[in-house]
Amino acid sequence: MSESVAPASLTAPNSLSAPRRPMRSAALTGARVVLALFLGFSAVAKLVGHASAVESFDRMGWGSGAMYAIGALELAGALALLIPPLAGVAAIALVGLLAGASIVQLTLLDPPNAVMPALLIAVVVLIARDRRARTRELFALLRSGQWMNR
Repeated sequence: MSESVAPASLTAPNSLSAPRRPMRSAALTGARVVLALFLGFSAVAKLVGHASAVESFDRMGWGSGAMYAIGALELAGALALLIPPLAGVAAIALVGLLAGASIVQLTLLDPPNAVMPALLIAVVVLIARDRRARTRELFALLRSGQWMNR
């Protein structure tokens, strides 16, 4: 009797790439926590009407309503980054928020400060990519309507 033998690449993890996944996952989890803290502090400054936030929104010519709305979006994104099933969706949404922040810095405020949100976009894209399987599962659950029966 001859047994079929699967190629080693299908049966055993690649010894070179196996340690990378846990390290990458740990690094991205750390990045999610740090980003959530950063966004949380930024959100609180807007939501409590800190002088620096008020001054920035005055310079842009935007009202306090925009300041509170952006603060609420930042806080929602920060909290969602910390909830594993929502982290990918949060990262996708934060790309838009951070792109807007970068554009506002370039056009209305201080162009050199546009670098920070642009760099953070790279981080949230990596988070979204890492969490894509969970995001697909979440959307499939929402589409199926099974979440209502739980």
